[in-house]
Amino acid sequence: MSRFVEELREPWGLLLGATAGGAAWAVDVHPVAAGFVGIAVWLTKAAASAVQSRDGGRRGPAVVPGSPEDLWLRRARSAARGFGELSASMEAGPLAERVALMRPQVDDAMSTLERLAEQASLTGAALARFDLDLLGRERARLTRARSEAGQGLVHDLDRALASLASQQAVADRLSGTRERVLARMESSTIGIEELLARVVELSAMTATGVLESPRVLDELADNLEGVRQGLHETEQITRDALDR
Repeated sequence: MSRFVEELREPWGLLLGATAGGAAWAVDVHPVAAGFVGIAVWLTKAAASAVQSRDGGRRGPAVVPGSPEDLWLRRARSAARGFGELSASMEAGPLAERVALMRPQVDDAMSTLERLAEQASLTGAALARFDLDLLGRERARLTRARSEAGQGLVHDLDRALASLASQQAVADRLSGTRERVLARMESSTIGIEELLARVVELSAMTATGVLESPRVLDELADNLEGVRQGLHETEQITRDALDR
């Protein structure tokens, strides 16, 4: 399937197209013309996103295709692109100004998400080098051997068991780090998607003359900042864990 066709199936493209058509209809554009507006926005977004994705794929982070981190990163990128396109298409006004102020936060969150996705893939590759079943069998075998060994062998068996325990600790640390990163990627991606959905809603309401209170925009900005800070905290925590 071509990248363009994949982008046509993205829900955010459909949502943006529907919003644009609805906004056009709300300002007394003929329903047929409003439908063409929505279709044009949908097709334009798909084409632009396909080109950006192709270009970005050559310079993107080393993330294992099809992995959980890759899937979350793709969803986050799609939402971030939709947010940027919606921001750029807004007419001047209070909502457009506030949304424009959020774009650097979204960009920063995406940069951190990309680093975390790469970190998750690197951690997964490192974990794949461990045969945990073999470690368990070896530990059980050496434990039995130690219980039956003479005094001269106990020291060597203890050293072997300590080595196995160290390997298991490394594997546990890598596994915990990967799980933490994936959980943060999931919650952050969904947070960015929610932000886009709310901004789409506010944009449609503004087009019909309904103005939302500043408190709602403050809450959106606060939630986005929470997502951004949470990503940075996870990145620092995982770095510290892997440096041990």
